[in-house]
Amino acid sequence: MISVQDWQDAQLLWGYQQMHHELRPCSVGIGLGSHDLGVADTTVDLFRRGMMPLIVFTGATSRTTQDRMPRGEAEHYRDRALELGVPADVILVEPHARNTGQNITLSRALLEGRGVDVTSVLLVSKPYEERRAYATARRLWPEVEFISASTPMTLSEYVDSIQDARLVIDMLVGSLQRLLIYPVQGFMISQDVPNEVVHAYERLASHGFTSRLIQESARGHHASSG
Repeated sequence: MISVQDWQDAQLLWGYQQMHHELRPCSVGIGLGSHDLGVADTTVDLFRRGMMPLIVFTGATSRTTQDRMPRGEAEHYRDRALELGVPADVILVEPHARNTGQNITLSRALLEGRGVDVTSVLLVSKPYEERRAYATARRLWPEVEFISASTPMTLSEYVDSIQDARLVIDMLVGSLQRLLIYPVQGFMISQDVPNEVVHAYERLASHGFTSRLIQESARGHHASSG
């Protein structure tokens, strides 16, 4: 059972993950692979709006996509973009990344190998991972400017699209945990996390929304958030 307090806490985490960057044209758009084809749709929409001349889709498979996307997330994203009318020659596929850090480093290597001059990147992710993706990209590719984007939608709309409220809240908790502990490990830049967001995260973890937590205590990490 998901309580009213759980929903309120999930809403706090959802709102914090939104970067609210002002979109502008960039050298390239990078669509981060996941179970959510909406990332591909949003990347295509931004391409049509003239926000980038080139698209990279990055991602292998994960436990949540190995059955639905057996050829890899990036390949399925590419298929989706082609269905929507994007020319094949403006899409690059990076099919090996298995985490956000690899999404960035392998996409960077692919673009450098193609001789693409990159000064700015439009980073397209799931709505609840905007901030995590941004913090990781800034740490691993500090020379370029990153602008975060995702499908504009509310938490309720996203839950309706996934049809699994508990999974979405589990993912929100997992994403926030990584924002708290990964900076100390050197995986992403440190960002301020408001106390109310930390407390919401801790309540949700204590209520059992833990399937996406990594092996760290769900409590006591807010000091590492800088």
